[in-house]
Amino acid sequence: MSTLARKKGVGAVIWDYLTTVDHKKIAILYLIAGGIFFLLGGLEAMIIRIQLAVPNNDFISAGFYNEVLTMHGTTMIFLAAMPLVFAMMNAVVPIQIGARDVAFPFLNSLGFWLFFFGGVFLNLSWFLGGAPDAGWTSYASLSLASPTHGIDFYVLGLQISGLGTLIGGINFLVTIINMRAPGMTYMRMPMFTWATFVTSALILFAFPPLTVGLIFMMMDRLFGGNFFDPALGGNTIIWEHLFWIFGHPEVYILVLPAFGIFSEIFATFSRKRLFGYSSMVFATVLIGFLGFMVWAHHMFTVGLGPIANAIFAVATMAIAVPTGIKIFNWLFTMWGGSIRFTTPMMYAVAFIPSFVIGGVTGVMNATAAADYQYHDSYFVVAHFHYVIVGGVVFALLAGAHYWWPKMFGKMLDEKLGKVTFWLFFIGFHLTFFIQHFLGLMGMPRRVFTFLPGQGFETGNMISTVGAFFMAAGTIVLLANVVITTVKGKRVGNDPWEDGRTLEWAVSSPAPEYNFAQTPLVRGLDAYWIEKMEGKKGLTPAEPLGDIHMPNPSILPFVISLGLFVAAFGFLFHQDHAWGTPVGIVGLLITLGAMFFRSIIDDHGFHIHKEEVMEAEKKGAGA
Repeated sequence: MSTLARKKGVGAVIWDYLTTVDHKKIAILYLIAGGIFFLLGGLEAMIIRIQLAVPNNDFISAGFYNEVLTMHGTTMIFLAAMPLVFAMMNAVVPIQIGARDVAFPFLNSLGFWLFFFGGVFLNLSWFLGGAPDAGWTSYASLSLASPTHGIDFYVLGLQISGLGTLIGGINFLVTIINMRAPGMTYMRMPMFTWATFVTSALILFAFPPLTVGLIFMMMDRLFGGNFFDPALGGNTIIWEHLFWIFGHPEVYILVLPAFGIFSEIFATFSRKRLFGYSSMVFATVLIGFLGFMVWAHHMFTVGLGPIANAIFAVATMAIAVPTGIKIFNWLFTMWGGSIRFTTPMMYAVAFIPSFVIGGVTGVMNATAAADYQYHDSYFVVAHFHYVIVGGVVFALLAGAHYWWPKMFGKMLDEKLGKVTFWLFFIGFHLTFFIQHFLGLMGMPRRVFTFLPGQGFETGNMISTVGAFFMAAGTIVLLANVVITTVKGKRVGNDPWEDGRTLEWAVSSPAPEYNFAQTPLVRGLDAYWIEKMEGKKGLTPAEPLGDIHMPNPSILPFVISLGLFVAAFGFLFHQDHAWGTPVGIVGLLITLGAMFFRSIIDDHGFHIHKEEVMEAEKKGAGA
């Protein structure tokens, strides 16, 4: 970024990023925005842990605690984990399959800006009368009783943000089906690409139920509907079903890309191809399939009856099987390999025991009869943080270290990386391991304080100390990023020296067009095959020619801005006369930009082969 800024003015760089449709720049946008929201969610987590450090604490009020708790969960899932997963997908997948960009570059940009404006809208609730306070799941009975506009911000913000995610999912499905290089059959795709493929299918089927639930909630709260009001013939439980039919697949939407990242890392740093590749693909698809059959395990205590509970309990336990297949394949990949303990590899190795603990407590929760004891206790909090932090966050940190040189052309400092790892790893287990026992001792979830003499003091203090370790690790990571950006040395195309897949065959960072000539893929781990035959580059599948590229466009930004404005209008339409007109103006901005997009002829531009040859010479010289 700094070298780029020196060549062009700051304004030009900002305009470049506002209008870009290049998947590599969109990845950087997702990384920055997701990173900021991650820090915000982390700050909210620290507030929670400080409040719970000692009994009868009055660090924050009960009402504010509910807001912080709700926003922590919502921010971490929708605005941090999801976009950071998308950052990895955008940065890597098109290059891994030998494509020049995604199938719909314009939509890629639109997906980002919708997510971004939805996230900003949700967080403006802090300044405009209070944040949502009904928990991140926003159960209808609590949401309809919430007096502030917080829930309305939640509903509208997640609608806009979710639309962006849905667009991104469709884009990656089409990209992976249509844009693979010659020879890149499905069973030659890297594991991360497979994970992205299945995740995109999950997004396609999981987000519509959430959208429907949010529309119902919006109607109930802003437009006089009564979908969830039992007094008027509605049903509160319908929200729970709609939310969890999205919510459980969402867990796999986050964790399957994490599995994909670790599959790449284990193979690279064990210097071996991934053990049991075809069973890994099968397990990924099976997890995606079963992920839709387990949602009611969140509702064992609702009263669905023993038959429904039994079916969902069995289905939930079945998901442990493909996950177990993956765990053993990773262990066998390392077995007999020549292992290098780089920062990404340390996260990968730490992930296995951490995630297995989360999986084991998951099977405990899946036992419907026992879940009557676990439900709504800190045991559940411990369980899902082991899955999401021990699985997803570890993977995002590992992936960031692993692909950083590919995204930015500089290596993050390994020493600082390992400091971050140890602080975060120790802090994570300190924070959440003890919470299993707090839950079994009877500490309920979502309480803003607890009384002395209940036996919860020690556990909560340990938990809070652990949170400070994680915060320290995050600060070291930020320092690492700043130092690398300012001082880091430029690296070549394969900085880890053991790269196996196509992204390590192009320069770091990759040129705008990714590949001067579309590569011919001759097997799994395409780049490794070429290296083992002593070749410098890839075997081209086409002669060198002019390369067609899409034009940048400000329209995705404008379309998203329009929805942002419209959401404001409709949110306040009952309180202020200007509400409805502002809502309509916002929709007009969006529809106008969409209409403009439909009528303008945008044929893109060509990079001439002379320029490509020049750039490739320079790249080889560097």
